[in-house]
Amino acid sequence: MSELQIATALRIPPRALSRSTVVTSNRGASTHALPTSDRGTSPGKPPALSAIICSHNPRPDYFRQCLGALKDQTFPRDGWELVVVDNRSDEPVAARVDLSWHPAPRIIREEKLGLTPARLCGIRESRGEMLVFVDDDNVLDPNFLEIALGVAEQKHFLGAWSGQCRPEFEEPPPPWTRRYWGNLVVREFDNDVWSNLPRLSDTMPCGAGLCVRREVALHYLSLYESGKRSFQFDRTGDSLLSGGDNDLAGCACDIGLGVGLIASLKLTHLIPPERLTEDYLARLSEGIHYSGALLDYFRGSIPRKPSFGRKILFWTRLLSLKSQHARIARAVERGNSRARKTIAARNAEI
Repeated sequence: MSELQIATALRIPPRALSRSTVVTSNRGASTHALPTSDRGTSPGKPPALSAIICSHNPRPDYFRQCLGALKDQTFPRDGWELVVVDNRSDEPVAARVDLSWHPAPRIIREEKLGLTPARLCGIRESRGEMLVFVDDDNVLDPNFLEIALGVAEQKHFLGAWSGQCRPEFEEPPPPWTRRYWGNLVVREFDNDVWSNLPRLSDTMPCGAGLCVRREVALHYLSLYESGKRSFQFDRTGDSLLSGGDNDLAGCACDIGLGVGLIASLKLTHLIPPERLTEDYLARLSEGIHYSGALLDYFRGSIPRKPSFGRKILFWTRLLSLKSQHARIARAVERGNSRARKTIAARNAEI
């Protein structure tokens, strides 16, 4: 971030920022919701927010914790709706969950497999002015929805944001995996930060607990319904593509709003041991870099083919890495190479 101008401030709308400016706040923990007395849903009035869970074959014990955390939210239940999108699970989600604690829950079956179709379904079916996407292995802090809505009310210039994601490992993780925890959506930080740069990793929200304004979600939906987006950047079945959450959040910048990270917004990410294996992390790294390069392309940046010198440096570096890290480094390069081939094929068809 050395080439970026860093400013400490609380309210500078992204529309007023230059294209190379990031705004940070050292008062991240001070974000609180406004009084809730007027936030209840009256007849015919859209709810303040929609909590949307997109799920495919959820692990039962994780899903119970996810729903239990939503049940324990401090934000009054009559002020938010609960939408569960069952993305073609082998055993229908409706048959194994009890949502009677919520005044108006809905479970919708989406037969087209993939996180992208599930999210699009959630956007169509929800009514909230703000949408909060919750993964089925996320355990929200009790005040998560309260704080999320407070951000929407206080930071009108933000269109998409998320918070901290603490890991809860089912088994102690191998020490060598720590450098890849970010790929597992582990994110901890001290300060709020935001920008109007849709592909800047320092301010990009993550999919776990992603909060977006309805106007942002509708813009994302329109990209797919108009045919401007034909590629699914998210996971489908066993694939480990990633990037749909970045594309959805980036739509905030498309319509003149910003993206950001909020330190007081917190959840726990439940991580099973099979996601800490060398094989899984290699496949995940390949998927992230493949879909990331394609997302850059769709957002106007064409990835360059590495020069001969860079190739020599890459293979030289591999010789100094331990076997696990070397395998993952090769997976990253494979993902980038696949993306370049996909882009070249697409350009040839145009």
